Amino acid sequence: MRIGIIFGGPSREREISFAGGRTVFDNLDKTLFDAVPIFVDSLGNFILLDWHFIYKGTIRDFYPPVESVPFSMHHLQIYIESLGELEKEEQDAIIAKVGRKIQPHKFREHFDFAFLALHGPYGEDGNIQGLLEWYRIPYSGSGILASAIGIDKIVQKQFMQNNRFASPSYSVISAEAWAKVADRPAMFEQLTYELGLPLVIKAPHQGSSIGVSVLKDPDFEAFETAVNKSFFTKTITHQQWQGLTHNGKINLVKQLTDIREGIGLPVIADEETTIYHPEELLKHLQSVFTLTGTEVVTLTNVATEPAVLVEAFIRGREFSCIVVQDGTGKAIALPPTEIIKGNEVFDYRSKYLPGLSRKVTPIDLPEVEIQKIRQECVRLFEAFGFNVYARLDGFYAEDGTIFLNDPNTTSGMLPSSFFFHQAAEIGLNPSQFLTYIIRTSMAERIKSGKNVMALASQLEMLDRAIANKRTAKEEKMKVGVIMGGYSSERHISVESGRNIYEKLASSAKYEPIPIFLTGSSDDYRLYEIPVNIMLKDNADDIREKILYYENGGLAHPVLEKIRTEAESITATFAGNVLQNPQQISFSQLANLVDAVFIALHGRPGEDGALQSKLETFGIPYNGSGIASSQITINKYETNEILRKHGFKVAQHALVSKADWQKNATEFYQKVENQFRYPFIAKPSDDGCSSAVKKIKNRDELEAFTNLIFREQEELLADHARTLSLNYKEEFPLKEVYLIENLISAEGAKHFLEITGGLLTKFLPDGKVSYEIFEASEALAVGEVLSLEEKFLAGEGQNITPARYDTDPEKRQEISDKVKADLLKVAQILNIEGYARIDAFVRILENEEVETIIIEVNSLPGMTPATCIFHQTAINGYKPYDFIDRILQYGMERNQKRARVH
Repeated sequence: MRIGIIFGGPSREREISFAGGRTVFDNLDKTLFDAVPIFVDSLGNFILLDWHFIYKGTIRDFYPPVESVPFSMHHLQIYIESLGELEKEEQDAIIAKVGRKIQPHKFREHFDFAFLALHGPYGEDGNIQGLLEWYRIPYSGSGILASAIGIDKIVQKQFMQNNRFASPSYSVISAEAWAKVADRPAMFEQLTYELGLPLVIKAPHQGSSIGVSVLKDPDFEAFETAVNKSFFTKTITHQQWQGLTHNGKINLVKQLTDIREGIGLPVIADEETTIYHPEELLKHLQSVFTLTGTEVVTLTNVATEPAVLVEAFIRGREFSCIVVQDGTGKAIALPPTEIIKGNEVFDYRSKYLPGLSRKVTPIDLPEVEIQKIRQECVRLFEAFGFNVYARLDGFYAEDGTIFLNDPNTTSGMLPSSFFFHQAAEIGLNPSQFLTYIIRTSMAERIKSGKNVMALASQLEMLDRAIANKRTAKEEKMKVGVIMGGYSSERHISVESGRNIYEKLASSAKYEPIPIFLTGSSDDYRLYEIPVNIMLKDNADDIREKILYYENGGLAHPVLEKIRTEAESITATFAGNVLQNPQQISFSQLANLVDAVFIALHGRPGEDGALQSKLETFGIPYNGSGIASSQITINKYETNEILRKHGFKVAQHALVSKADWQKNATEFYQKVENQFRYPFIAKPSDDGCSSAVKKIKNRDELEAFTNLIFREQEELLADHARTLSLNYKEEFPLKEVYLIENLISAEGAKHFLEITGGLLTKFLPDGKVSYEIFEASEALAVGEVLSLEEKFLAGEGQNITPARYDTDPEKRQEISDKVKADLLKVAQILNIEGYARIDAFVRILENEEVETIIIEVNSLPGMTPATCIFHQTAINGYKPYDFIDRILQYGMERNQKRARVH
């Protein structure tokens, strides 16, 4: 069956939709379905997307294509709406560079079923559902009416009150009322009197916590700012603008035009001028405030909200619950998950970056209270007429009242989302849950009474294929995916491991087995874990659950009841599943798997220690061998070797805790004598941007040193503030750290940071051949590339291939030189399997090219959003193909080693 995955769209959640569409594309069961990517641009065009664009980090990385984008002096990326009012021919020419435009009446020529991964307006409001019904295309999720109710938070409030659901007191501010500026103070007084503080202010048609603020204090200016945020309006004063530096003004424009945190584009300035492009906005603000003497500029997005919802704050515990239907149509609430966060709002960053919030499943309440939550969720699911599945968010108040709010007919579909997290509690991995969604949606569409015979025939064929798959004796290659660890990179390791697991689980060739590594450098342990534990939010949650079962803990009684209720779903789509984690030895691992995929980062994993263990037991593995791993884990030693071979590397020095403890003042003076501020300080054996900081003065040097050489796990608050560490940002404890001079352009006409991947294979004569991919250009928003920019879907700007020159021939000529340098690095360090090499590139006035190596990652991050997949796509490898070749190399190497011994 051909599955059209419809994703992207015009909403502010388009990047999450894009990432979710990629998840579905990768995780659909390849033995049952053919995935067809249908990207919807922000102008509403349906595009049969060339598959390799799916693996770009963000929509803006490929659409509009770079050759269609006007020059931006400040390197500001845009969505297609920033190109202004385009004629049909202009749109078609842009679309042709990334795929093929298709009209809705032609959908049936391309796919049999539509899997909806769209979010927000036009995706969850009944529009796309109605279009598909008109053209007789079955689709996933709820129907037209339920979707229309599910998108509008104000209508939901009225509907919920009519159906006697508990609801916080609320009020609505219309755009017309808000336009009366003189009435705003009185409005604020009335709202705080009627609803009390804190107030929750929401944009009623948005998801992913976009346009949401919590107002704690009786501060009218903060109230005005929060309401404007929900209307996607921003007021800028002459004083604010003139108080900014040049870079500050550019950063303000970036923030303003961000579709999630800002107001987005196009905007109307002071109700008269429409501005499409961020450069145009920067120029407009500069002109107005410099030349006209204007004191205030008001910017409003053209897609502003018609009203804003203001609610009384609920003091209680926040949860989210997925409700599904079984084969008979009966609604079953999966175990509600409690969200434990550091901020008042479960925001975009907390939702989608692992380790920033905790998801506890089921919510930690008495069994009877959990069952009450589940019952209320089922009651709302049925009252709203939802189909197939929905995600219901809510609060368990201090007095036991259950408040449900913001039901979602399309849940986020990132690997760490509630969608997969809760389905795993009944034994379904992501691939199996997607099959369940498709099958159940087909059955629901039949109930609509439209196109019944054709749909029934399709459903019968699908049921037959599912049954055949369940009874077939498949001989698949077993791969242990080792993830976790105990370094500051452990959460990213889990994301990488899950992604590898999911790519292999949907294949016809491999059967992945999740293996979690925990412990310490002196004693690390391996555990085979079930899918529900693998899909816990982060490495610490997984370790905690393992310890719980090791200490005699039993499955939660609510989980047991839900698994019983969902037995028919599990039996149909998953079969037998492992219930509890089990510790295994390396000898047991050797009997369990045919190979392992090491998804660890830092130590252990990239230092040769685990590789040594695996070789002892004859287990094939991915990546470089023992000796090479022992070198590349150490950034200092790696760059010393490369320097001796003639490569340009940063001036660097290792500094030790012992020297610092002996005489701190002398320690700092010695560093300052050797390096001028600013310089880079970082661990010598960690990656993923862990504790990489640009040090600009003595205070920051002291703060960094005190943090990395501290004795206890807890961070020292004053030093953390000095370095502006983010909430829950980790900082490793080390005995030494690395200082490098700040690499800069030094007069080069073009200077950029790049990261380049590679893949190896054996030639017929047994020699190793290297395939060097086109490097990605990495654009950091801050001083160094952040964790989010590297690994969070929708964040970061990675241009692939790197923009060495505007002339295509010159660009390729420079790229070939850089790739030749990366090849030499790989050969010198005896890298095997695959790797990622980070570097700076200078293009000089005389056209010479200098490649300055930063570091080598022998087991690079393999999260869904990582740029190595952008690079492999150019060479024709989908992520699964790339992973398959990595595993094949490891197994061939193991066979060669066995023949020698």
